[in-house]
Amino acid sequence: MTITQADELDGLQVIGRIVANTMHAMARAMEPGMTTRDLDDIGRALLDRAGATSAPQATYDFPGATCISVNEEIAHGIPGDRMLRTGDLVNIDVSASKDGYFADTGATFRMGRVTAARDKLCRDGRRAMEVGIAQVGAGKPIAGIGRAIGRFAERGGYTLIRNLASHGVGRALHEYPEEVATWPNRRDTRRMHRGLVLTVEPFLSTGGHWAQNGDDDWTLYADPPAPVVQYEHTVVATDRGPLIVTLPG
Repeated sequence: MTITQADELDGLQVIGRIVANTMHAMARAMEPGMTTRDLDDIGRALLDRAGATSAPQATYDFPGATCISVNEEIAHGIPGDRMLRTGDLVNIDVSASKDGYFADTGATFRMGRVTAARDKLCRDGRRAMEVGIAQVGAGKPIAGIGRAIGRFAERGGYTLIRNLASHGVGRALHEYPEEVATWPNRRDTRRMHRGLVLTVEPFLSTGGHWAQNGDDDWTLYADPPAPVVQYEHTVVATDRGPLIVTLPG
């Protein structure tokens, strides 16, 4: 989507706040012993109350209102009977639409106290997203996002999952630019135009390079197996730089 007038930005910010509020409310509700289905039910109720529609469910017939991935599951985890336990890393990914506008956000949350290594990975995962967002702006190269994240990852001794990319969003869950690498990609010569709406969502890992499908055809796992975290915002490219629309409020 390209924002060309104020009411479009207003509509995008409305759904951006909804998905952000939903994700953070779900994270606050996490307790040891609850299932990922219990957590998804909370998200579903919040989206319904806000008049929003789950985007993965409506677009891809995903079997849940939100994607909840625990520990070795790195993305697209199906809510179900898995119980949350202290020390888990829980990724909550919420995307939804309202009045024709779509927004997408996600983050990895610590379930109680976690190991020092997992805590550092979470902090650096969020920082990797912030480094990428700082490269968003009208006229800037799309590949600049991945270059900056790649430099950050390399300095920290991390790897990046290289087949899970950021994407355009706004009037659909996935739209132009269909793939925005969050790793260095010299072949991409595209530039961001004013008003372009896209996600920035690197998958930072301590050794994983690729995402591979599990037995349920939805849930993704790191190959080779390694811890992975993901943080995501929906962002608008403006003349003044990035405008994040998926902030709670």
